[in-house]
Amino acid sequence: MKRKSLFALSAVVVAAVAAAAALWSGGDNLHSRGAVAAQPTDQAELIKRGEYLARAGDCIACHTVRGGQTFAGGLPMLTPFGTLFTPNITPDDQNGIGKWSSDDFYRSLHNGRSKDGSLLYPAMPFTAYTKVTRADSDAIYAYMRSVPPVNVPSRPHELRFPFNNRNLLIGWRTLFFREGEFKADPTKSVEWNRGAYLIEGLGHCSMCHTSINAMGGPVSSAAFGGGLIPLQNWYAPSLTSNKEAGLGDWDNKDIADLLKTGVSQRGAVFGPMAEVVHNSMQYMSDADIGAMTVYLKSIPQKKEAPESMQFETSAQFGTELLSQGKKIFTENCAKCHAENGLGKPPSYPPLANNQSIQMPSAVNPIRMTLNGGYPPSTDGNPRPYGMPPFAQALSDTEVAAVVTYIRMSWGNHGTPVSPQQVSNLRSAPLD
Repeated sequence: MKRKSLFALSAVVVAAVAAAAALWSGGDNLHSRGAVAAQPTDQAELIKRGEYLARAGDCIACHTVRGGQTFAGGLPMLTPFGTLFTPNITPDDQNGIGKWSSDDFYRSLHNGRSKDGSLLYPAMPFTAYTKVTRADSDAIYAYMRSVPPVNVPSRPHELRFPFNNRNLLIGWRTLFFREGEFKADPTKSVEWNRGAYLIEGLGHCSMCHTSINAMGGPVSSAAFGGGLIPLQNWYAPSLTSNKEAGLGDWDNKDIADLLKTGVSQRGAVFGPMAEVVHNSMQYMSDADIGAMTVYLKSIPQKKEAPESMQFETSAQFGTELLSQGKKIFTENCAKCHAENGLGKPPSYPPLANNQSIQMPSAVNPIRMTLNGGYPPSTDGNPRPYGMPPFAQALSDTEVAAVVTYIRMSWGNHGTPVSPQQVSNLRSAPLD
């Protein structure tokens, strides 16, 4: 699941942050479609439904700069090939999507093409949005037409040659894009199908939780198998392995709590996923959260976790770190997380038997130790307890020591981390 954060870039380019629901789309006049209401009351209901669906797609995360006007775009998305800037999608005639028709809007979601027919970079998750139904597209269009227009021009992308040539996207699309609305599986329940539609379509969760190849395309054989979010340096854990965030042994309530509030008895979300919960998931109905939970629980679990992309740390060095790490943990961490690592959930998540702590990738626990952070503020958890940063207080070796101790204590089966890993992540961007 993911946020601005989670993007798959151009012809040969990256993917995903978690998050990144970007409706590179637009609209004109819904009344031209007979299926859409002519009565003001019905139109108001359509707009309300469209707002809900836009929340489910997390559109605001990519199209709103922090402190800026809603949906006015301009958010920079850094990639190895340059910087993409999200467009203005308010109904402004000059700089937004005010002159787009509902057909134009649907084409952007379903086909990944702009009003003029130009190809959209796959930072806009049309590979997932293609599954969105026409009815839902029209509802989102109606909502986007109702927001205040903002007369701010979209900033042009700053991509290096040849990645600034959109024609290269033809090859990328041939390899990695298959358009088509979601088709319900008649052998599954209505609830399962609703969850699949939300997870695979509007939620575009696979953009973060699936590895990408050298061409920036998803590795279909590793769907939901986890992946490092490029340049953001957050790891979206595998949903197919109980050694990571696989949900096979989670209670439905714990999954639902995590999605809806950002915290549960099993842990809390931080980083890009915290923004997804804050901007999107907390607004979803209990029925939809329940449907997503049912679908997530049904994802086949694999015995092996994805390969570690970490530096190796010798067992001898790991033993040395353990004793140093225990002292640091006792002095800095035990007050909240308890000497036995059980924490005080949901305020202070447990570290013992926590998959996110002991999975092969140590990126997330290292980043949390360095930078701290908060779970999202939600209606179900309006005043979240935060994690203080230790980047200024602890050296690379000390951070490696305490993370190693946490990953290898209380029955956890993680591996040691090295000071070099900490050094590499110390300067990573916070967003």
